Amino acid sequence: MVTTPRPKRAPRPLDAARLEELALAYVARFATSAAKLEGYLLRKLRERGWEGEGEAPVRALVARFVASGYVDDLAYARAKSGSLLRRGYGQRRIGQALHAAGIDEDVREEVRAGEGAERRAALACAQKRGFGPFGRDLPDRALKEKQIAALLRAGHRLDSARELVNAANEAVAIEWAGQIDEDD
Repeated sequence: MVTTPRPKRAPRPLDAARLEELALAYVARFATSAAKLEGYLLRKLRERGWEGEGEAPVRALVARFVASGYVDDLAYARAKSGSLLRRGYGQRRIGQALHAAGIDEDVREEVRAGEGAERRAALACAQKRGFGPFGRDLPDRALKEKQIAALLRAGHRLDSARELVNAANEAVAIEWAGQIDEDD
């Protein structure tokens, strides 16, 4: 017996109540910025349609969530920045990620890590990837250049990348990372 698949029904267009339910479910599940929430809701409007007119209800809903404290760009930026630092990413990559999330320049500057935290992030990246003295063998010139390039792509400064890759041993690299002790 051959059955033909049922045609899929088009989803009903969103109304204000359903839009708010989607927004609440999204902020309950994900840490997000106001811009990311707005992008999500606008995408849902494009996919499902809207019973009302225009995109003003989305912006009003996002503004209400920000005012209520459901969405906090500063808290999101602090959490995202800290997470990326611990994973070994540099300040440039962190700035790019926050910019992509729609975080304003002044907020990105406020959560910018100090030099001590940047050094520790570079050290974490070098340890994780086996660069410089953390590798199995001493790297030759070509391998050092590749490792420096990888650290630069991870968002670290050139002087930090060179310092880590050219460190004589692990103790020297760890000491360099701990030289600047600050309240980050």
